[in-house]
Amino acid sequence: MAALLLLPLLLLPLLLLVWKLHLGRRLRWFAADFAFALRALRCKRALRKRALAAAAADPGGPEGGCSLAWRLAQLARERPAHVFLIHGARRFSYAEAERESNRAARAFLRARGRDAGLGGGAEDEQAAAPLAPGATVALLLPACPEFLWLWFGLAKAGLRTAFVPAALRRGPLLHCLRSCGARALVLAPEFLESLEPDLPALRAMGLRLWAVGPEAHRVGISDFLAEASAEVDEPVPGYLSAPQSIMDTCLYIFTSGTTGLPKAARISHLKVLQCQGFYQLCGALPEDVIYLALPLYHMSGSLLGIVGCLGIGATVVLKSKFSAGQFWEDCQQHSVTVFQYIGELCRYLVNQPPSKAERGHKVRLAVGSGLRPDTWERFVRRFGPVQVLETYGLTEGNIATFNYTGELGAVGRASWLYKHVFPFSLIRYDVTTGKPIRDAQGHCVATCPGEPGLLVAPVSQQSPFLGYAGGPELALGKLLKNVFRPGDVFFNTGDLLVCDDQGFLRFHDRTGDTFRWKGENVATTEVAEALEGLDFLQEVNVYGVTVPGHEGRAGMAALVLRAPQPLDLAQLYAHVSENLPPYAWPRFLRLQESLATTETFKQQKMRMTKEGFNPNALSDPLYILDQAGGAYLPLTPARYRALLAGELRI
Repeated sequence: MAALLLLPLLLLPLLLLVWKLHLGRRLRWFAADFAFALRALRCKRALRKRALAAAAADPGGPEGGCSLAWRLAQLARERPAHVFLIHGARRFSYAEAERESNRAARAFLRARGRDAGLGGGAEDEQAAAPLAPGATVALLLPACPEFLWLWFGLAKAGLRTAFVPAALRRGPLLHCLRSCGARALVLAPEFLESLEPDLPALRAMGLRLWAVGPEAHRVGISDFLAEASAEVDEPVPGYLSAPQSIMDTCLYIFTSGTTGLPKAARISHLKVLQCQGFYQLCGALPEDVIYLALPLYHMSGSLLGIVGCLGIGATVVLKSKFSAGQFWEDCQQHSVTVFQYIGELCRYLVNQPPSKAERGHKVRLAVGSGLRPDTWERFVRRFGPVQVLETYGLTEGNIATFNYTGELGAVGRASWLYKHVFPFSLIRYDVTTGKPIRDAQGHCVATCPGEPGLLVAPVSQQSPFLGYAGGPELALGKLLKNVFRPGDVFFNTGDLLVCDDQGFLRFHDRTGDTFRWKGENVATTEVAEALEGLDFLQEVNVYGVTVPGHEGRAGMAALVLRAPQPLDLAQLYAHVSENLPPYAWPRFLRLQESLATTETFKQQKMRMTKEGFNPNALSDPLYILDQAGGAYLPLTPARYRALLAGELRI
């Protein structure tokens, strides 16, 4: 009896130890969570003050108008001589950026037919209908200063901007222009030759056509720079750009998606204002020099890179094209302190041979998305000490995450403090049906720690979803209703993430990329990360392919070798068998010299899936898994026929 009475006392130290360890794991990151939440609240308060100041300014003066125009004018007054932009040998201060954008605004206002009160300027030589207030002007330009002056000028003139991906031509280009309702197109002279077959269709659409340079001698295309240079550089009245509502669309950014043609995501004045706080949230300072080598027609380059730089009043080094071999020399030359990356850029850098320029640099912060853990580790080990701040977000989305702790491989935190500022949830998802799993009451079910779930965020006035230009059918599937309670609405990111028991968020897979094989879910990212552990592989792209006579999709991996090492099939088989469950082993291998990527360096999985594994149609070396023999064998036409006939098991 006495022993039973003493048992709780004996167990008490053990229970206290367990409780302390459990609480310690939860409190370990509390200071970082609290500091970031405080920074986010301060950032929101500062942005709110900017919005109120812009709205309260004299509508007839230059300080009024939309938040973008107001912020540039403010920086031109407060930091006129501070360098805003470096592009090659050209440097522009904030005052010069303000004047260049004022000239562009006046040229666009003249095209609107608003000559009164704007001072002298060039006569309109092109017979075209005036641009109506709020009309959309598409920009088909590389990353260059002119892109920014035109964008800022359009904002000041009360016109909407559409950022058209520079590689689009023919049908996709015409689709984008129609979908956003463009009334004019400004293009780069170097694109004229490739656009020659499209010019009749562009003219038939009634588009006003400009080129940014004197090289444009074709009939019906005006030199915009000549028109803008003839204008005075005085500010235009703020009321011209002032939105009726902060939710109004101010520009369009085309999302590539995974299937179909690009969609024009509506970007509101609110989102542009919020993006002014991006670098403040990342811990960047006004004295920083930011290296930006991303396309400006995507959100990462324009809204996060340029608008984020305006938010803190820093300097941006803008590159028209990324060069891994030139990167560290550029950083040394311009005293770069912040690098905005896409994960592939970091991989290009770690695969470069060592150079003197990579030592002694001043880069202290790398901010971006899509950085895989193995590349992350190699990047920091080789180029550190560099703080890597991995983020997550979508162009049209209403949720963003920040890995402000530097935890390797994480994209953010799911602490209650963070979710109080930026609310979101992870819900269970069925990859077979492509829909969230719901309970008996029809509500979605939150995931447990370590369980992959669909990332969703509540839609509200503070975090809206504006959808896409065009019909409402384009947004089908993007909004989920009755998620946790009747009547609520959440934005569906289409991405699967995992929250571990310490509250770290890790990217798992795209919902369209995860596939089922042998009754199991296969995450392409997990398979790719396992394969990248092999020293002789430099790049890996994993996707699922349909095999006649088999349910689901079989895994296939496109591989690029790390020169000068050869492909070691025996080691590869041993590696996947040790590090992956059998259902996740790639059934097919495709050896390539380089992987197909988009202009933002994303791997093209859909294209690879469509190309399949037919050795009669592909010139690349192909291999097939011989599970019984424990090896990968060349996929010959004979083995391919045997597979289709059901004589070869995979």
